[in-house]
Amino acid sequence: MAKTVKNFVCQNCGAVTSRWAGKCESCGEWNTIAEEAPREALPKGVSGGKGGRRIEFVDLKGTSAPPPRRGTGIGELDRVCGGGLVAGSAILVGGDPGIGKSTLLLQAVGALAARGTSCVYVTGEEAVDQVRLRAARLGLTNANVQLAAATSVRDIVASLDANPAPDVVVIDSIQTMYTDAVDSAPGTVTQVRSAAQELIRIAKRRGFVVFLVGHVTKEGTLAGPRVLEHMVDTVLYFEGDRGHQFRILRAVKNRFGATDEIGVFAMTDAGLTEVANPSALFLAERRGNVSGSCVFAGIEGSRPVLVEIQALVAPSVLGTPRRAAVGWDSGRLNMIIAVLETRCGLALGGNDIYLNVAGGLRIAEPAADLAVATALVSSLSGESVPADAVVFGEIGLSGEVRAVAQRDLRLKEAAKLGFHQAWVPRQSPKAQDIKAQDIKSGDSETAAKRDGLVIKSIGHVQDVVAKFTDALEPGRRTERTATPNASSKRTAS
Repeated sequence: MAKTVKNFVCQNCGAVTSRWAGKCESCGEWNTIAEEAPREALPKGVSGGKGGRRIEFVDLKGTSAPPPRRGTGIGELDRVCGGGLVAGSAILVGGDPGIGKSTLLLQAVGALAARGTSCVYVTGEEAVDQVRLRAARLGLTNANVQLAAATSVRDIVASLDANPAPDVVVIDSIQTMYTDAVDSAPGTVTQVRSAAQELIRIAKRRGFVVFLVGHVTKEGTLAGPRVLEHMVDTVLYFEGDRGHQFRILRAVKNRFGATDEIGVFAMTDAGLTEVANPSALFLAERRGNVSGSCVFAGIEGSRPVLVEIQALVAPSVLGTPRRAAVGWDSGRLNMIIAVLETRCGLALGGNDIYLNVAGGLRIAEPAADLAVATALVSSLSGESVPADAVVFGEIGLSGEVRAVAQRDLRLKEAAKLGFHQAWVPRQSPKAQDIKAQDIKSGDSETAAKRDGLVIKSIGHVQDVVAKFTDALEPGRRTERTATPNASSKRTAS
C-alpha cells in the first residue's frame, strides 16, 4: 500500500525538505517553510504511468509562417513585448503594490477591445463593481471587455473551454488563484505553480494570450517559486518611485523579442500615458550651470535615454563618512571614489558623498561611470559641467576610460535634444569614424564634429579632473602625483 509523504516547502524560494526547519538552507530566509499537500508515494519498482503515446518529430526548418503579432494600441507595451503579442504566449507582469499593474493591463485590454479583439479580465482581488469603477475613471466604460471575479482555476478553465476562445485573458493575480487538486492555501508555492501550469496549458491549447499579474517580495523579486518565471514566455517588471510620476516597464525575459527593453509611462489622474521621448521628460526640470550635475547618455534596451546624474560632496562631521546612491549601484560608486582618490589624487575620504539619478530611473550599465566621476569632481570643485555636454564611458580600476556599445546611437539622441558637445571614451584610430589626421598623438583630448556635436575624447579619468584643476582647492587634492600611467610600467617599443 502506498504511504503518505509529507512535504515542507519554502514559500520564498520553493525549496522542498522532508522536515520543518526555522531557516531555509537554500535561500537563508527565516519562518518561510510550511507543510504542503502530501502526495501518495508509489511502492518501489512500480512505474508511475503506462506506455506513452508516440510523438511526431519535425525538421527545424519548417514551412509555416512565424506566428503573427497583435498590436495592443499602446506603443510602449508593444515595444517591450517585442513588437506586439504572440498568440498562445504567457506573460508575467510583476511590480510593487499600487505601482499600476492592474491599471496598465486594464488600459491594454480596453485598447485591444477597441480594435475588435476579444478580451477577458478575471480578478481575484477585487469585485466586478470595483473594476468597473476603475474603468470609468480611465474612460473605458464602453470597452467590450468581459469581466469576472473568480479564484478557482478549475472554474476559470471550464468557463474558457465552454465559450469561444478569447484573444487575450488577464489573470489578476496569480497569487490569489487556487486549484482543488492541491491541498494548500492560495499563494503558496505549490498552489502558484499548479495554477500557473493549468492556465498556461489552456492558453497554449486554445491559442490566446494570457497575462498573469504577480506579486513581489520585499526584496523586489517576484513572489512564489522561481520556476514560475521559467514557465512563462515573457517576464515584465513594472517599476517606479511613488514620489515620481514616471513608471518603467522593463522586460527581463522575452522568448519573442529583446530583453532589457523598457517602456516609459507617466501616471496621471486619467491613468497611464505613454512617454514617447523619455529623455526630454527626464531632463525637463534640469537646471544648467549647477555644480555636481551631469547628463548621461545611456541605453535602455534598444532606446537611448538621457538622464541627469546628480552628486553632492560635502565635508563630513561623522567619524565614518556616509556614502549613499539612489538609482545606481552603491558598490560601483565606492569603486569610482577609490579610483579618483588613488589615480587622480583627489581627497574624498573625509566627505559625505551622495549620488542621485534624477527622475527615479535605475541605471545598471557601466557606461555611467564617467558621468558619475564627472559629477563627483564637479561637486568637489564647485565648478559646473557645461550645460550643453553629455558624458558616457566605462572606467577601469587603473583609471582608463573604456569604450561602450552603441556610441553613435547615444550621440544622435544627444544631438537631437540640442546638446553641442560630448565627452566620450577615446577610440583607436581604426575604430573612429573621424579622419586619422584629426587625431594628434599625445593629446589628452581629441575634438571632432559628428551629428553637430563636438566630440571630446577622454582616455583617462585624469583628463576629466584636469578640466576642473583651477577650481580644485589645494586641500582637496592629496600629495600623490596623479598621472594616467603612474601605477603601470612602461614597455619599450
